[in-house]
Amino acid sequence: MKYLSLFREAFRDRQTFTIADVLHVLSKKGISDEYTYVLINHLTKKGEIKKIKRGVYTFKSDLTVVGFAYSPFYYGLAEALSLRKLSDQEVNPIVITCRKVRTGTKNFLGNNYLVKKFDRKLFFGFEMIKYYDFWIPVSNLEKTLIDFVYFRQKLSKETIKELKKQLRNDVLKSYLKKVPKWVKVRVSALLA
Repeated sequence: MKYLSLFREAFRDRQTFTIADVLHVLSKKGISDEYTYVLINHLTKKGEIKKIKRGVYTFKSDLTVVGFAYSPFYYGLAEALSLRKLSDQEVNPIVITCRKVRTGTKNFLGNNYLVKKFDRKLFFGFEMIKYYDFWIPVSNLEKTLIDFVYFRQKLSKETIKELKKQLRNDVLKSYLKKVPKWVKVRVSALLA
């Protein structure tokens, strides 16, 4: 595999990459599309790269990279609570995106993760946090609460109590102006 080192150099440090990315980079070096597909297939079978979903791959063996296959995205709901140390319950990653994708439970490296989507207008309220050796987008507490209501997920009384202590009311108020009225009503009822 003549161009293997070029491929590794171009993509090893990325969280994910697509077939289109590889075709673009390698075609600049005069490498045919056919050879590129053979290379990807060979590396996948060898286990050097892993397929996250159709056309999206990674060199990483960490389940947390799956979200990058659905960019733009952030980790939310119970995953956000866990990453923000508001829950010690271990959960599968929950990827929230505004892309047109199939939702539901997916599998990567024998582990499940969940994909949820909503309208682009609701795609806000997240920040990058350090997760081991890379940065990931995670919903902030105010948006996490709104998402629990929007996706009709239950929150324990203890979690609601802890959220109330840490919520920034001005931020929550500004977010509630952007969401459907039924969400605003239910969030207000939860915090009453």
